[in-house]
Amino acid sequence: METVYVNSPLGITKIVGDEDGIAIVSVSDVGDNDISQTIPKVLEEAVSQLQEYFDGKRTDFDLKLNPKGTDFQQKVWKSLLEIPYGKTISYMDQTKKLGDIKAIRAVASANGKNPLWIVVPCHRVIGTNGSLTGYAGGLSRKKWLLEHENPSTQQSLF
Repeated sequence: METVYVNSPLGITKIVGDEDGIAIVSVSDVGDNDISQTIPKVLEEAVSQLQEYFDGKRTDFDLKLNPKGTDFQQKVWKSLLEIPYGKTISYMDQTKKLGDIKAIRAVASANGKNPLWIVVPCHRVIGTNGSLTGYAGGLSRKKWLLEHENPSTQQSLF
């Protein structure tokens, strides 16, 4: 597995993967000295596509993904890929689409273990009442991502 650390508007983004696909995309607040000086060839496309996303030039990702998780987690993460850019659904809506409304806690837990930040868009899942609940990257990042994808939700300064 290769690893790269790059700057993003939300912190230092860590990308891990190999020829089998991208396994991890995460964000943290570690210092700038952790930024990679070179990008492994196998991760160049992921870095490029994330930069395009942050630049507002990409609304979906075309990457080979290889996240590690249980069969249930994989099913939940796959359902996240069906949420369109700029849209949100509730945890209950996601659970209903997966076919078992009693599994809402398990679905929410699987979302929280999503290893592919932004690329598998768990930030697009919100509370039934529209609240920004639960986000492993922090609610301020979730709010930023949702506003980035749907600028009309931002309040005007004028």
